Amino acid sequence: MIIKPMIRSNICINAHPIGCAKETERQINYAVAQKAKRNIKSVKEGGKGPATVLVLGCSTGYGLASRIAAAFEYGADTIGVSFEKEGTESRGGTPGWYNNMAFDKAAKKEGLVSITMNADAFSHETRAAVIEEIKKLGKTVDLVVYSLASPVRVDPDTKEMYKSVIKPIGKVYSGVSVDMMTGKLSQASTEPATEEEIQNTVKVMGGADWALWMDALAKADVLSKGVRTVAYSYIGPELSHAIYRDGTIGAAKKDLEATALKLNEKLSSTLGGAAYVSENKGLVTRSSAVIPIISLYLSIMFKVMKEKGTHEGCIEQMERLFAERLYTGENSAAGIPETDSEHRIRIDDWEMADDVQAEVVKRMEAATEENLSQIADMEGYKHDFLTINGFDVEGVDYNADVAKMNVID
Repeated sequence: MIIKPMIRSNICINAHPIGCAKETERQINYAVAQKAKRNIKSVKEGGKGPATVLVLGCSTGYGLASRIAAAFEYGADTIGVSFEKEGTESRGGTPGWYNNMAFDKAAKKEGLVSITMNADAFSHETRAAVIEEIKKLGKTVDLVVYSLASPVRVDPDTKEMYKSVIKPIGKVYSGVSVDMMTGKLSQASTEPATEEEIQNTVKVMGGADWALWMDALAKADVLSKGVRTVAYSYIGPELSHAIYRDGTIGAAKKDLEATALKLNEKLSSTLGGAAYVSENKGLVTRSSAVIPIISLYLSIMFKVMKEKGTHEGCIEQMERLFAERLYTGENSAAGIPETDSEHRIRIDDWEMADDVQAEVVKRMEAATEENLSQIADMEGYKHDFLTINGFDVEGVDYNADVAKMNVID
């Protein structure tokens, strides 16, 4: 069959197996190149970087990039957890399912342990299964990456389901959105969240599940001395705060940051470890395209940062996080990263630079459908949007027949 992107309301609802695998391969090649450029020794070569890494939410975006950096730059054995729809011969799976297949294949080729579990990371059963796998390896984990992003979470004790929403708090939010496929601008409004929606979003995307994971791993005695754990968040520009940082998602992220402080204190006193939230750069995700103002902001921000030579994608961000923040000690040992006043790692530093933000705001105010192609990176935004699902990836023949949807060859 010939697979073309199926886009509904700025969301791509299918994936290309070969494209997903090829994009994963590209990120792996970047990590390998950076290893050589930075002269980083893998664990097998005597390096002191991460040796056994658990990535919760390993299949796409920052989670996948983190797993790639850990494995292919530092030589770590990895355990990844994500909840994906599997493909069959005739029906496609989710992008993450293909990404995981590609990662596992490449890791095996390099002689790296790669255990990938397709399971609900919010459940106690999955925690128990992961702990069992770690014990089978006869190792302890020295890095836990928490990169889960889900619209729903079932409480593991009460079995109650909570759904997250992207809404402002207190008042209606209105902003300009752009359709990346057509370049059309439109005004979009979002009603404020109810108190129940706020609390539900915090329960889904806050720090409660991260804390459950770290407690379970500690009680099972599978955490290494000096263990590090990091969760990912986003602050973004002031112009988006009403819908993001000061909205429901922001409430969840603030809970995540509060959890990091508690975990940091606990890990520090028991294992000499540390916990951080890394505030990352804004990138195209499956949800960002439908948030008012975010799509326009990102397309302009990409253009500005590319002009300045500071634009990064997921793998560039995570490679820099590992090499220039987390593992800065002698021979790539865990270091003490610089943090802001709220104990947050700021790998969004290049995005939030004053000169970048000033130029973005200037262009946002002047944006029209007529000048959008000049002041914004619409092609780059569209490319990133499609690439998430394995489309518009260099080196893939999209006119070629894909015989089976459950393989990546």
